[in-house]
Amino acid sequence: MLLSLVVLVLGWNYLGALYKFSSSEPIEESGNVSVMSFNVRLFNKYNWKPNKTTREDILDFFHKESPDIICIQEYTRGTPINLEGYTDYNGRYTKNAKGGHTIFTKFPIVNSGSLEFTNTDNNAIFVDIVKDKDTVRIYNVHLQSAKINTEMDYLNSQYSRDVFLERVKAAFKAQQSQVELFLEHKSKCPYKIIVAGDFNNTAYSYSYKEILGDDLKDAFEKAGHGFGKSFDFKFFPLRIDFVLADKRLKINGFKTYNDISLSDHFPIKATLNLNQ
Repeated sequence: MLLSLVVLVLGWNYLGALYKFSSSEPIEESGNVSVMSFNVRLFNKYNWKPNKTTREDILDFFHKESPDIICIQEYTRGTPINLEGYTDYNGRYTKNAKGGHTIFTKFPIVNSGSLEFTNTDNNAIFVDIVKDKDTVRIYNVHLQSAKINTEMDYLNSQYSRDVFLERVKAAFKAQQSQVELFLEHKSKCPYKIIVAGDFNNTAYSYSYKEILGDDLKDAFEKAGHGFGKSFDFKFFPLRIDFVLADKRLKINGFKTYNDISLSDHFPIKATLNLNQ
């Protein structure tokens, strides 16, 4: 019992990244802005899920929730989606990429760009938006994936231990270079910053900790509830999608939509106050 108590005490500061015990009530006040992040898995282009109306269902979901800013990862090449009342910026596609990334916003976009990760379909893009007299930078980040099918039967039949570890090692190495490129770009930003996206890693990872740094805070840790599961993995509640906010911004709410089965990820939404 004493050993268990010591372990719990030593690990207490790390527990908040995994599980949020108390649910925070959303705070409604002037200056609030909602930021949603969602890896849409190419809108089910290759029929991973039996639902034939996934694209339309996701559009209906966006219209119903109507967040002020939407960061989408794995956006489809080809026919773009149209969201009434939003402007958008799409990061350019690499030559062989199946999908890209986009940011939709209800606010004017005064600047935008792509960080251009090399030798990968992954990338980070950004927009600078204006609300009232304040300019804020929004990053949509999608870090390298190990490209491993997480179905347990498939894992057991297709991957040896060495192959599995090599794929994870290669992904983490790529993530390191992508994070370094992101941090260099971020260091030149003169505005308050919001970072959203699919990090393909947990809140205990090098990638997460480096991006979080000393100047951002995790919206889930401040206003989330439960495990905050954002990836559809049956055996463990993985939280690999994040909204990180500048410490100068107030976090007034956070929600994980893990009851919506439209992708292998679940949408997340943070409510931030830009007037703080």
